[in-house]
Amino acid sequence: MTILDSRALNRATLARQYLLDRADTPVRDAVAHLCGMQAQQPQEPFIGLWSRLRGFEPNALDDLLTGREVVRTHLMRRTVHLVTADDALAWRARHDSMLRRRVLATYRRELAGIDLDEVAAAGRAVMADHRPRTMAELVQALQDRWPTPPRRALGELLVAALIPMVQLPPRGLWHSRSGVRNLPLATWLGRDIDPLSPDATDGTDPADPADATDPAGQQLVRRYLAVHGPAATADIRAWCGLAGLPAAVRAVREELVTFRDERGRELLDLPDAPRPHPDTPAPVRFLPAFDNVILGYHDRGRIIDDAHLGLSVAGLRAVLVDGRVSATWTVRDSRLAITPLRSLSTAEQEAVHTEGQALATFLDEDIDHVHITAADS
Repeated sequence: MTILDSRALNRATLARQYLLDRADTPVRDAVAHLCGMQAQQPQEPFIGLWSRLRGFEPNALDDLLTGREVVRTHLMRRTVHLVTADDALAWRARHDSMLRRRVLATYRRELAGIDLDEVAAAGRAVMADHRPRTMAELVQALQDRWPTPPRRALGELLVAALIPMVQLPPRGLWHSRSGVRNLPLATWLGRDIDPLSPDATDGTDPADPADATDPAGQQLVRRYLAVHGPAATADIRAWCGLAGLPAAVRAVREELVTFRDERGRELLDLPDAPRPHPDTPAPVRFLPAFDNVILGYHDRGRIIDDAHLGLSVAGLRAVLVDGRVSATWTVRDSRLAITPLRSLSTAEQEAVHTEGQALATFLDEDIDHVHITAADS
């Protein structure tokens, strides 16, 4: 079986993520191709799309949000993601059990003894008037019936797990700092969520039948590999938060090709997906916080060194140099400051500075200086 080293995996990932060469893909299609973009920081998807799409204009994403073609909702890993409306409807039911488990794991003591179905029904009854509400307003409407759980715990249970919600614009619009107002996904889109296949399993039961079907899970596997492959089942699980989608992987395995990484892990992939030569040049790219090109794997070694793994979950923005996380960047006091994580050659510094100037122009935040600091020792 062919072994793919980290550089080969890096170039495959960059090619599929539109980070080897900016694409001319329409914004909606790019969001769909990327299987959504992590978006709890509302402005970050704009940066991610700018680094991936040629001539990206922020109003194009604004129009999709206000036009209800893309939405901001809790989905993969119980984080807020920007996804197309079609994907939100197709994937939400498949994530329901995971979303509930993760909220309950976070607030196990605070929510002990709560009847989840009863809380969900009460929450839906409140939202049935089609009036957007903040999490606090929704909790306040239920406070008389559930006075004991902390408001934060009950609120997250409702908006992040029990009721599929959309965070409405102007939240998430370009240069907007609006707070979160929630509305049920089906209400906002005027379409019902796709039901979960009766045979679908969440992968937590070791006795899952080998002949179980999981159409939504199969789509997730194919779509994930198209943008993140070659990848192991542990990587799929790390990306979506679901338990490896074992039935779905079994169902599509004959469609796939397999490789090994340098650790001996089996990697799955679509047969016709791009796998460029490892020596393919990779341009400098600025990434937003929590970009799935980093977070979408259990083994992130293809793109970031072990010593810097903490950056990917701390919300720091990263710079790719030769395809790897090699610096972080911030904007403060009219300055775009770039902090290398290793020594950069003169040519690399020039390329980083040039791309940084282009980013500063795009951000339109009156940035008057791009500065590269000394590398961390």
